[in-house]
Amino acid sequence: MSKIRVTQVKSQIGRLKKQKLTLEALGLRKMNQTVEHDATPTILGMVNKVQHLVSVEEIK
Repeated sequence: MSKIRVTQVKSQIGRLKKQKLTLEALGLRKMNQTVEHDATPTILGMVNKVQHLVSVEEIK
């Protein structure tokens, strides 16, 4: 299974509560924090909802 690296690049201040909860569920709390996840449909769906706040790269 492939893995992805998700980095928060924009602040969650002033965002909708759902978006803040999605970032927290991904394990992102601070700016420029990076986490690694398996590329499951659930994780990819969460990343898609906050794609304007994060950057994603595939790990080989």
